[in-house]
Amino acid sequence: MASEDHTVSGVAGRYATALFELALEEKALEKIETDLNTFGEALDASEDLARLVNSPMFSSEEQGRALEAVLDEVKIDGLTKNFLLLVSKNRRLFAVPGMIGAFRALLADHRGEISATVASATALNDTQVTALKQALKAALGKDVMLDQRVDPSLLGGLTVKVGSRMIDTSLQTKLTRLKHAMKEVG
Repeated sequence: MASEDHTVSGVAGRYATALFELALEEKALEKIETDLNTFGEALDASEDLARLVNSPMFSSEEQGRALEAVLDEVKIDGLTKNFLLLVSKNRRLFAVPGMIGAFRALLADHRGEISATVASATALNDTQVTALKQALKAALGKDVMLDQRVDPSLLGGLTVKVGSRMIDTSLQTKLTRLKHAMKEVG
């Protein structure tokens, strides 16, 4: 497979690039990575936090105060906290998930890895993650950094996205294909 181009663009890409360059300069890549993963997990776990991030109904000040309380609660400080508060002040909080993804892509490229997103109906255990990473490394020729998501609507199987390529082995997709095939026959 061809090598992936990890250029990032748009609002999320510009913010992620700025954060990446600051983290590199401060020698804080691992700390920022951990903080962003923590915030991403909190965002996935809390409907209220997702609403705060995505809703234009909250003022910049309201988002900032609430975000600061959340960051204190999950113990995110320093550069990451300042970055997220600046994003909030600039009314770009809705783009944070994209910023996290773009930061991960930049970090993976910096480490000589490739970044992939895997969605599964249930959380993968350590053995499954290791097997998936090994299979992707064999196919891509690079170490793989996985961003894992749980999507119960898949029913079973996985979807794996690497760059612009998507591998979909989900039960939901297989059932949809079968449904279309049955319509064509009948």
